[in-house]
Amino acid sequence: MSYELNALLSTAELLDVVAAEVPVARVARLAQGLALIPMTDRLHAVLSNPEGRDQPGFTRFPAGFARRLEAWSQAGPIAYVEAELQGGGEVQQAAVWVHGRIALGPLRTGEGDPRPPEGGAISQALRRLGATPGEDGTDEFAAVGLDRLHRSADWLPQ
Repeated sequence: MSYELNALLSTAELLDVVAAEVPVARVARLAQGLALIPMTDRLHAVLSNPEGRDQPGFTRFPAGFARRLEAWSQAGPIAYVEAELQGGGEVQQAAVWVHGRIALGPLRTGEGDPRPPEGGAISQALRRLGATPGEDGTDEFAAVGLDRLHRSADWLPQ
């Protein structure tokens, strides 16, 4: 089974503001009051600034995108995440911006690295956004529902 995620994560309220500012962005609701915006190729192109720099530690981070994240994070914490699971190898990358600065990360977990006691990169980012583990012992990733769909594009509202 393969899994791929490239998205913005935050509260539903903040991501609704982002989507109003960037009309190609589509918000999908998660549990615990959180939401995501899948980073489609079209959204990636709209958010890229050819004069900007890439964010170290990420594979698909749009050039110059950090400035937008810094601005949006003035209204609340916002995360950028990437995950890929294929052929038994898993890689997660995440960073959280708060008050105009990176407050967590960029973090990277996977590819043979021992799992840190604080959890994978995305679970750590979700905690900074206010997510909690499930009552059944599931981590924040599963508790908010990120395990429901397996491709970023699957999160696009129909």
